[in-house]
Parts: sequence; structure tokens; C-alpha cells
Amino acid sequence: MVNKKVRFGIQNGLNVARLGLGEEQQLMAYMLADKLGYDSVWSMDHTNVPQWSNAIVNDAWILLAAASQVTSNVMLGTCVTDAVRRHPSTVALQTITLDRVSKGRAILGIGAGEAQNINDFGIQWDKPVSRLEEQLQVIRLLFESSPSNRVSFEGKFYTLKNACLQAKSIQQPRPPIYIAAGAQRTLEITAKYGDGWLPIAYTPELYEYHSRIIAEKAKENNREDNIERCLDFDVYFTDDPEESWLRLRSALKVSLYKPELLKVYGMEPPKDFDFRKYFTEYAMSKPELMQKMREAAQQIPDSIARSAIGLGKPDDIIPTIERFIKAGVQHFIIRFWGEGYYKNIELFGRKVIPYFNDTKG
Repeated sequence: MVNKKVRFGIQNGLNVARLGLGEEQQLMAYMLADKLGYDSVWSMDHTNVPQWSNAIVNDAWILLAAASQVTSNVMLGTCVTDAVRRHPSTVALQTITLDRVSKGRAILGIGAGEAQNINDFGIQWDKPVSRLEEQLQVIRLLFESSPSNRVSFEGKFYTLKNACLQAKSIQQPRPPIYIAAGAQRTLEITAKYGDGWLPIAYTPELYEYHSRIIAEKAKENNREDNIERCLDFDVYFTDDPEESWLRLRSALKVSLYKPELLKVYGMEPPKDFDFRKYFTEYAMSKPELMQKMREAAQQIPDSIARSAIGLGKPDDIIPTIERFIKAGVQHFIIRFWGEGYYKNIELFGRKVIPYFNDTKG
């Protein structure tokens, strides 16, 4: 793994949806991050988030294209999109277009998809991990294509016949691809195709374990391990960490819960909860699955769950970030929770980022 300067970005994701911020307010957040010296800005790519009826959910690609016109330095990424709701050729062209209008600042953050965005709309989503691997193969081929270099592909899910795109990215040989991965097969896919690894809801111990797997699999694929280690990381500024923890605890455990986490800490999964069923079938029309998930997640001890979040004042949060850096994180993508969104972006930018620029640069 290449040793790089620690980078920081912000994500307008579920944290922003919960606040009901619209496109103008989200663009202001991106502009503020750019001004304060953050390295990247990211947009979630959801179709809806009906758990918050006040949320405004825009198209990630159009929002990032707008952001490219009001920022100058930050990289612009999806956190994350999928090639299930859109054909891989569309995702490839959207990425190239964003790279061109931003003058070389696009990152394709991509994962296998999420049930909430897919099932309610009747979109076919069988074998999501196998689909993801083919999607990445198709996207990479199309990044290289041109009218004089047409490409073909015959897979189980996708076919290209003398296909090409007619725009070249500014970044060469292509825009970077960051892959959301949290289990063995997707980690292997990241090691094979990814320029970055972009997981969400991790503890330092689980992060270090999975980072080693990526390094091992990259070596097996005869790849130099220059895969950037990112983390979608939650920060909650508060003057009363204990009171805030009591309010956040249950939701944080739900976000953390995954079979891989249980394995690292030697915990047995509940016999009456099928995580795979939850992952592939959960939708707002099936609240019973979410209830079972909440119940299963409460077995995670507080000490483990609390290690996954930046909670308190800046001086409280810096040691948590340092533990993740020790575990291998190189690029933190921050979701700020709580009130005062712009104030939080500014506080982190003025009190936390300079600390790491001074000590890790």
C-alpha cells in the first residue's frame, strides 16, 4: 500500500437528506469545502430516502456537474453510484462527462447497488456481486474506447458489439474507480479493478483486516498496491458526547452491523436473522426486515460501536481519526451529523484538517 498524505472530503449524503437541504444549500457546502482546503466532495446516489419525508433527493451526476462549475480544486465523486439503475455505458459516459466539465476532477465511486433503490422500481438485481464485476469490466473497456478503437464484450449480463464512446476523459488513462466493498468477494473485486476502496461504517480493527485482504489479493493479481484506502466516516460535533452517544447508539449499531464485523470480534450472528435477505430485499415496504436488523445489531458492544464514529469536540475526534490512519485509511469522506451543517464543515476544516496537514504532511 502506497503511503500518501491523508486527505479529507465531505459527503452530501443521508446526513444532508435528513436535514432537508436542497440543491442550492448542497452546492454552498461544496463551495465551502473547496474554500477551506478539503480534497474532495461527494454525493450519495439514491433514488429516494422515504424514511425522511422532508428530504430532497436529486440526481448525483447532475448535482456534481453543477458543483464542478462553482468549485476549483476538490475532486468530485459519487458515494456511491451503481450500474444497475443505469447501464454501464451510461455510467461510463457520465463519468467521462463529469471529468471533462470539471477539468479532470471526477471519481467514479461505485458499488453493487442497494435494495432500497432497486426493488420498489421493479429493476432486475439477481447476483449483484457478479453483476458488479461485469459492470466494471464493461466500464473500463468503454473508458478506453473510441471510434477508432471499438470494443466488444460477451458476458453473462452485458454484451458489447463494436461499441464505443466519443469523448475522452481529461484524466489519463481514465478517471479513477473507487469501489464500495465490505465482504470477501467485493474486496477481491476491489483488488482486481479498483483505484480506491470506499467502504462505510467500519471500526479500525475491521478496516485493518479488510485492507490486508485487498493487499494480498492485489499481489495475487500481480498489481502494485496503489489502491487508495478511503472511509466514509461519520462525525458528530457535540459538547456533551455521553448524552449524544445515548441518542446515536442504536442507529450507529445498525449501520455497522455486517457478518464481517461479527467475525472479526468473534461474535455469532443471531439464528433468526438473515443478513443476506435484508441486504437484497430491504425496502420501506418491508419494515419487518428493518426491525429484525435493529434487534440483531444491538448485540454489538458499545465499546466497539463507539470506536467507529468521531464524537465530541475536535480534540476528541482527532484521536479516533489517528486510530483509523494507523489501520490504513488515507482518505476520509466525512458525513457531518447534527445541526449547523456549514458550521461543522468549517470547524473540521479549521481545527482538524490543519492538525493532520502539520503532522502527517
